[in-house]
Amino acid sequence: MNYLGIDIGSTCAKTVVMDSDKHILEYFFLPTGWSSFDALDRIKGQLSESADLDNVFCVSTGYGREAVSFANKTITEITCHAKGAQYLFGDTPMNVIDIGGQDTKVISVSKGRVEEFFMNDKCSAGTGKFVEVMANRLGVPTNDLNRLAENHTEDLKISSMCTVFAESEIISLAGKGESRENIAYGILDSVANKVRTLYSRLSDDDRPVYLTGGLCEADYFLKLLSDIIGHEVKTLPLARYAGALGAAVLSVEKFG
Repeated sequence: MNYLGIDIGSTCAKTVVMDSDKHILEYFFLPTGWSSFDALDRIKGQLSESADLDNVFCVSTGYGREAVSFANKTITEITCHAKGAQYLFGDTPMNVIDIGGQDTKVISVSKGRVEEFFMNDKCSAGTGKFVEVMANRLGVPTNDLNRLAENHTEDLKISSMCTVFAESEIISLAGKGESRENIAYGILDSVANKVRTLYSRLSDDDRPVYLTGGLCEADYFLKLLSDIIGHEVKTLPLARYAGALGAAVLSVEKFG
């Protein structure tokens, strides 16, 4: 028997398959696209034969968790991220920053349990969607923002907090001849400062800090975020799968 964790987010859908000893057998992500149901069909098509859907227990989470009709249980992403953070980083009390496609979360975690959490408001500023929109405006892939920002020559500030107004501000800056590198820095600096505002609301902001989500592989952003919140922020490549990892672990614990 295998155990499946599916995290269908607004931007990416992540999948993790584990055995009964919580060893990872398979993992992958793909764009969610226009529909959670379409994303699920593609997930099923990509799963290896070892993950026979007639012979697995599944926990689903994320924005599109209700689309997973064969899931044995649906669990909120906050709970799954806490459990995934424990799997990745251990039992020590920690704070987790998750920058998702449509929201950003800060979570205080101890031994896989949520102690406190806050999410951004409905505005997309400070989220993966903000980064995606701004990268499109600069005409570069999202992953290139990190490289561009690292080579900036001026600590440019994006003053607008609203995504729509920030996009207009970037158009204006580009029209004045500002470099892509400096604008890219301003974009990531804006995201990091939004995260700092959210992070400061935690009761204990002096714990070890870990980043999950799509920006966890962006080395320069990690350094920038560490400087801005005043704590070293660490991560692992698998941290982008934290929600799906947590879902898979909970599947083992609940049905194994």
